[in-house]
This record gives sequence, structure tokens and C-alpha cells, in this order.
Amino acid sequence: SHEKICRYIARESESVVVSVGYRLAPEHKYPAAYEDCLNATIHFMKNIEHYGVDPARIIICGDSSGGNLAAAVSQTLAGRSDLPKLRAQILIYPGLQALDFNLPSYQQNQGVPLLFRERAAFFALQYLNGDASNMQEVLEGSHIPLDITLNYRKWVSPD
Repeated sequence: SHEKICRYIARESESVVVSVGYRLAPEHKYPAAYEDCLNATIHFMKNIEHYGVDPARIIICGDSSGGNLAAAVSQTLAGRSDLPKLRAQILIYPGLQALDFNLPSYQQNQGVPLLFRERAAFFALQYLNGDASNMQEVLEGSHIPLDITLNYRKWVSPD
């Protein structure tokens, strides 16, 4: 689904683009997709001379759930001294939080195609455990214990 855009980015930026085909939910639950992306990235970085890529110019990018995976892989690799340092990460409308589906952006855009609020919650549940039976609780915010909600309110809050 992303081959044309990857080819375009490679051509226009005169870059090497590596697109990872990772296992998808709900057939493959977390952490399958993350492990696929991490393993492919580590393999690429350990064999970078084979690809003719400057190790100082590696950027990780992803959109939607791929943005979530790019962020997770970037965080995992940040402390690795045995691999080249990442130059940057590019996250395009990434799915980064599932604590609160009632934040202003979800409320303001809940009826805007392509990713409706309910659909975002559904996909998050599919990614995590393949079961969307408790979607209403997630939409209401009752899926997170009160102590965690209070602890993260500084960063994840309508305020």
C-alpha cells in the first residue's frame, strides 16, 4: 500500500528507503509488529555498508500505526551504542496514546473521515489484544485505573 509513496520519497530525496512489511493485527497481536520493525531496523543498521548508506543519515518514519511503531523503535534504539545513532524520526499522524479518547482532538474530529474516534479506539484494541469487546469502556475512559489517570494527567489531559 505504501510502495508508490516510498518510491517517490526515495527519488525526490535521493535517499534509500526501506519499507518494513510487518505482521498486522488482529491476526498478530502486540508485540508482533513492533518486533518485526525492530528486528528489520537492527538488521539494516548492522549491515548498512551493504546498502551503501551513510550511517549518520538514518531516519525512521511511519504513519498511523506505523508512526507508533517508528516511535517505539526509535526509543528502543536510542540507548544502543552498538548501532549508528538515528538522525531523526518522522511521525505522520501517529497513534501514540490510548489513555484518553476524549481529548479535544478526538472530540473535535470524531466525525471527520478517515479515522473516526470510535475507529481509532477499535484499531488500538485490535493492535493490543485483538478484542474490541470493551470498546465502550475505552471510549468512556474507564479502562485506565484512577491512579494512572491521575499520574499522567499532566501530559494527557483536556486542560
